[in-house]
Amino acid sequence: MPPAPPPQSPPPAYLALCSHTHLFPGARCRLQGLPHPEAFAAAPEPVDVHLRFSDGTAAPADLRTAPATLSVAAHTTAAGTPLDESAWFVKGFTLDRDEVEMTIGARAPSPPPGAAG
Repeated sequence: MPPAPPPQSPPPAYLALCSHTHLFPGARCRLQGLPHPEAFAAAPEPVDVHLRFSDGTAAPADLRTAPATLSVAAHTTAAGTPLDESAWFVKGFTLDRDEVEMTIGARAPSPPPGAAG
């Protein structure tokens, strides 16, 4: 019997620096470390994201496509405000040098439609 293939590591979660302490329509987050940011801005793909908010707190999130939706895990702000799990439509993606700026749109229903990507 041939040896089993080595286990595959999970895909990376890309860091996204957010301009505020929470998400809302119009908020912006900058995706960093994408291998091909120009291609991603033109045709985003589903990825895992690690959101870092302006107050230093963080939350895991999933970016899915068709429609572009960001699902964010429940977390607490630095001021102690608990935020429930949420989903947001992404209004757009813009290339800025080697980063992709993601603009948040309206709140999406949870679970988001088309979550499978």
